[in-house]
Amino acid sequence: MDVLRPPLVRIGGRVYRKNLIQEQPWVHEEEEEFFAGTGDCADEPCDAFVVETERGFQCRLDVPSPLYKYIIGKKGETKKRLETETRTSISIPKPGVEGEIVITGQQRSGVISARTRIDVLLDSFRKKQPFTHFLSFALNQPAIQEKFLQFKEEVLEKCSKDHGVSSSLFQNPAKLHLTLGTLVLLNEQEIQKACDLLQRCKEDFVDQITGGQPLTVEVAGVEYMNDDPAMTDVLYAKVHMKDGSDRLQMVADQLVERFVASGLMLKEWDRVKLHATVMNTLFRKDPTEERNHTMTGKSSFKERESFNGQNILKLFENFHFGEVQLDSVRLSQRFSSDASGYYATSGQLCFS
Repeated sequence: MDVLRPPLVRIGGRVYRKNLIQEQPWVHEEEEEFFAGTGDCADEPCDAFVVETERGFQCRLDVPSPLYKYIIGKKGETKKRLETETRTSISIPKPGVEGEIVITGQQRSGVISARTRIDVLLDSFRKKQPFTHFLSFALNQPAIQEKFLQFKEEVLEKCSKDHGVSSSLFQNPAKLHLTLGTLVLLNEQEIQKACDLLQRCKEDFVDQITGGQPLTVEVAGVEYMNDDPAMTDVLYAKVHMKDGSDRLQMVADQLVERFVASGLMLKEWDRVKLHATVMNTLFRKDPTEERNHTMTGKSSFKERESFNGQNILKLFENFHFGEVQLDSVRLSQRFSSDASGYYATSGQLCFS
């Protein structure tokens, strides 16, 4: 790292400098310790989140209970170090109990410093959490499912002798979808925040783009993700607006941009890649691994056995899966199912 140009961390609309630290061997995420830098905290930003009390100063943070352990640290060492170095007292609710973390101290600068360091600490560990939800367009209408099953049958009939091709690679037809982006939502408050943002997006720009009407999309043709079709990991169906417009892309890009700006989603690409996964080597070892190639998470490090997709691409280059009316964007819950077999919906933005 160039010490004159340290990396920056954006949290809550503010920019913090990330100090160089000695990397520690990774043992277990609960045992990783946070080393807060020492020094004068008077240069920390002075914000309105600190209030004066009869006994000094106080700050309250809404933190999802699954993240408490990262502030506490192994045997409470991280919390003790933060309290010692910032001369504050940090009160954390009991494990599993949603509530506020309260920082108190005699000096305003110490409370601000503790708040800033906790924010940086939590931001770092939040990025390591597997995603829990994702924004999606459902493609599981009966006609699309029927054509998908036809595609699966024909691929297995004509290409089953190709290396790595098997029935275990195919998506569950009830879960066919387009993924816009993934989120880590760790409690009901964060889920509600995402739902509220969806509704604001509807009012701010989605209604204007869609005209309050469903978008007619054609699902046709297949393509692969990686560089070598002989070693394919993900095969997807291509989608486009039937009228040739870019309205679907506009809705997807602006939704992701708004969610990234809110801090609920991490920016991965400049534009959303609109695709519907039909075959994925991650399904081979774990049929419950309901994810797309573009999704982030620890399971992306699983060893994958690629398949030879050359013949599939040649024979099914223009396979027509059908047309679908997209009338909503869903906040879908990972590893879940509703009555239709699709992912359980935590929130929804309806076009009409």
